[in-house]
Amino acid sequence: MSTFSTRRYHDIRQALLARQELALIDVREEDPFAQEHPLFAANIPLSKLELETYARVPRRTTAITVYDDGEGLARLAAERLQALGYSDVAVLEGGLAGWREAGGELFRDVNVPSKAFGELVESVRHTPSLPSEQVQALLDAKADLVVLDARRFDEYQTMSIPGGISVPGAELVLRVAELAPNPATQVIVNCAGRTRSIIGTQSLLNAGIPNPVAALRNGTIGWTLAGQALAHGQAQRFTEVSETTRQSAAQRARSLADRAGVQRLDCQGLAAWQADDHRTTYLFDVRTPEEYAAGHLPGSRSTPGGQLVQETDHTASVRGARIVLVDDDGVRANMSASWLAQMGWQVAVLDGLSADDFSETGDWQPPLPTLPQVAEVDVEQLATWLDDSATVVLDFTASANYVKRHIPGAHWVIRAQLAQALETLPVAERYVLTCASSLLARFAAVDLQALTRKPVYLLQGGTARWVAAGKPLQDGETHLAVPRSDRYRRPYEGTDNPREAMQGYLDWEFGLVAQLERDGSHGFKVLQA
Repeated sequence: MSTFSTRRYHDIRQALLARQELALIDVREEDPFAQEHPLFAANIPLSKLELETYARVPRRTTAITVYDDGEGLARLAAERLQALGYSDVAVLEGGLAGWREAGGELFRDVNVPSKAFGELVESVRHTPSLPSEQVQALLDAKADLVVLDARRFDEYQTMSIPGGISVPGAELVLRVAELAPNPATQVIVNCAGRTRSIIGTQSLLNAGIPNPVAALRNGTIGWTLAGQALAHGQAQRFTEVSETTRQSAAQRARSLADRAGVQRLDCQGLAAWQADDHRTTYLFDVRTPEEYAAGHLPGSRSTPGGQLVQETDHTASVRGARIVLVDDDGVRANMSASWLAQMGWQVAVLDGLSADDFSETGDWQPPLPTLPQVAEVDVEQLATWLDDSATVVLDFTASANYVKRHIPGAHWVIRAQLAQALETLPVAERYVLTCASSLLARFAAVDLQALTRKPVYLLQGGTARWVAAGKPLQDGETHLAVPRSDRYRRPYEGTDNPREAMQGYLDWEFGLVAQLERDGSHGFKVLQA
């Protein structure tokens, strides 16, 4: 077995305080990660290292420290990272227990840096909010107000405030003048919990829009706890804006970004940053995914600005790296950058672009290592084999996808827990592996082949191709080979969570500012009025 150097809690803390680049990677599945982890830990499960690491930790000489909580995953992750070409990989001394024993603060939930920052913003700026009961009374009275939902459109469609309009966070300053043209109109910004409501409301206030603005206090959680009905399947979205509105919003956003210390780059400056092999530079396009697909700067990643601020750790997983933001209007990049700068990032907005620079089309494709070669079977061959009990199908998709639909008889497995799963799976003469696209299953097939002498096959095109062929499907938790730990169930998702869990989540958020003080490594600096 390979040997790796170790890094201590104090090494990590010192690097954070010195603003040095580092990637602290928790290689457990999302649910155990969400139960307890350091503030700036990024969750990249061992199961998905090959799929996610090149995008999230793009510089191969980055100082990476991996850890688990005694499950034996960290050293396997370190070996895989070395095989992927990373040259400075260490294991956290003592793992999560070592962090705790050294006095390190540990946090619950996901996207904690952003959520803790949002709570700090509210505590410093006293961001105004209205309780659910008051907003409901205004709606009932048909008062002059608009409710703007700052989440992603799919989240908004799942559940939203009746009459609310989907305006994801980075779009608010650009779109609000068209949605509330009367400066007397009350603007309410909501999300599911608190963070995006606070940041969205404060964005409008920071930009100096003339309307009265308030967050919906505690979001849809607060609405539900108040016994008020949510709407489902709403589809009201923002519309295009006039050139006058765009120019006014751009001036407001640029002024705010300058106050926050956002840097400016042209294409030559960006090239110089990207050529520096001692620093990591992320290039994010913060417009909508539809705009990105229609035309974007080559090499940029689609990362809508509101979500970038909400879950920075999931895309910019190297703390201390540089971030460059791109848009085509001067609003969304500057607004998003103003927040990232307050969160301690070195951030710049790319200026001087023309329409010709947005020359690449299509969705963002993550960088991947060379894909392993695996024997494959098509849908028709698998359909024939399913009549034979000697064939065992293993599905490595997200558990939520599996529960929604899967190939009849398929067993759901987490790749990193494959060895344990084999102990409970039926005896097989052959294995066929799948996931949504078969990409993750391709890497899992290599793992399985090392664990068994039975033939291992990959389903061409994955479960998506099986569905497209009109083959039969099952749903539900029919064959779970391991517990569903791949995703942490957020207390703010859906309306079927216990009231105690929703209230407990709010109480946890209220306590984040105190946790930040105890941790002391965040480097956040909230812009004053």
